Amino acid sequence: MSNSAITVTVKLFAAYQEAYGASEMVLEFPDDTPVKFVCDRLIADRPELDQWRELTRFGINMTFVEPDTILQDGDEVVLIPPVSGG
Repeated sequence: MSNSAITVTVKLFAAYQEAYGASEMVLEFPDDTPVKFVCDRLIADRPELDQWRELTRFGINMTFVEPDTILQDGDEVVLIPPVSGG
């Protein structure tokens, strides 16, 4: 069984971008990691983001995906929290 890692680029928007003070970060995860774990890791580091956990939508490579979609090495992940306003 391999324990290799994958590297993904995470684009941050709205509340995530404010919490981290960055628009993008590169993170490493184990193989077979679902995209929702990206959100879990960011919230673990910035607990104030927990209010957005159930509301955040996920995108991989410019396509909306389900939270249990498995990440691939080199993916570009987008976390999209709800945006205020009409």
